[in-house]
Amino acid sequence: MKKKIQSILMAAAITLGSGVAAMAQLQLPAPSPAAMVMQTAGLTEITVEYSSPGVKGRSVFGSLVPYNELWRTGANSATKINFSKDVTIEGNKIPKGKYSLFTIPGATEFTVILNKDLTASVDSYKKEEDVARFMAKVKAIESRERLTFLFSNTSDTQTTVDMEWDKVRVSFNVIVDTDAQAKENIDKELGRTWRTYNSAARYHLDNKKDLEGGMKYADISISLKEDWFNVWTKAQLFAAMGKNADAHKWALKAKELGDKSGNFFYKDNVEKAIVDWKPTTDKKGKK
Repeated sequence: MKKKIQSILMAAAITLGSGVAAMAQLQLPAPSPAAMVMQTAGLTEITVEYSSPGVKGRSVFGSLVPYNELWRTGANSATKINFSKDVTIEGNKIPKGKYSLFTIPGATEFTVILNKDLTASVDSYKKEEDVARFMAKVKAIESRERLTFLFSNTSDTQTTVDMEWDKVRVSFNVIVDTDAQAKENIDKELGRTWRTYNSAARYHLDNKKDLEGGMKYADISISLKEDWFNVWTKAQLFAAMGKNADAHKWALKAKELGDKSGNFFYKDNVEKAIVDWKPTTDKKGKK
């Protein structure tokens, strides 16, 4: 009898334990599910991360979300917005990076706040950590059940961030400096490219195997960007070919460019070459 009771109790314990484990693994929809939206404008990626509460038959703005009070602009924690490059919003220069996004709702407009503290809550928020504050007008829309962030009117120079919930849309424009960024990328790439061709030219110069091939690489390098270093390479190639008059001319040009540079690391070599390669004049006045 005793053994039978022990068996019953053990079976009950196993059943109870299995039930607890099953409950621990139970997955149900979150009341305010996590959401993320990303948009590329020109060369800038903008990402918004937030939790999306539902209306659920409630009166939202002016009630559930009071007017004139700081709001985390979502559920669970403050919404986050990330810019991969510097942007401008309503005249505010915003450095690239990630920020918490708070708002202060009003009946006709919201105050939008970008704050450095990514862990800030309504209670721990500090105004001195703000990167920018600006106003955004309220527009009436068809009812939207869940808080949603969208992007609209995207071009190479800007995009609009829209926040919609219930019957309210609040929007602000993000201006990106694509032209300057593209120019910077082009300059960087050309910078790498002229150096690559110059390195190829110097390889032929150092090995003295194909000076004509080295000259072709030097000319391509100079055509991409004229720098004292590739001009000096061309001067050395002429000298290696025994063409000192041409070498002297290009060495003078290398010195002119190098004197304007902050990194003229072959200055002594160039100045010595200018003396060594200076054309001489014979008794008849011919070079």
